Amino acid sequence: MKEVKEIDCSKQGEIINQLNEIYKWMSPKFERCTGISQTRLELLHFLYEVDEISQTELQKKMKIDGAAVTRHLKQLEEKEMVARRKNPDDQRFTFVRLTKQGRDRLNAFRLEKEQFIQKVFNGFSDHELIQFSEQLRRVQKNVKSIQE
Repeated sequence: MKEVKEIDCSKQGEIINQLNEIYKWMSPKFERCTGISQTRLELLHFLYEVDEISQTELQKKMKIDGAAVTRHLKQLEEKEMVARRKNPDDQRFTFVRLTKQGRDRLNAFRLEKEQFIQKVFNGFSDHELIQFSEQLRRVQKNVKSIQE
């Protein structure tokens, strides 16, 4: 019985390593294929759904630290995809909105993301994808329940 437990732990460790490797590989490949990082794409998607939002509120909703949000928005602003403006009533706050160019580019990014996803899950049946998703959801739940 003890040997089986050691094998199980070893297999579990291997799975954790595989998930880590996938995470490290996926981000740069996603960005090369789509032309934008996953985080920036998520920011654009969120901004697409709102007219305008404070940068602080955006940070909270996206669960990203303030410096990272500022960095992402600055780069998106340089590409004229988002616009930021100071709150005229309180200069400490900045409002963010998606520009027309940002909306147009977002549609292109969506198509590129769909193509990337198709490549990632090439050869998986619908049944396999459903099972895989359910298993990952269980892992997510377990990770969230770990006390820090």
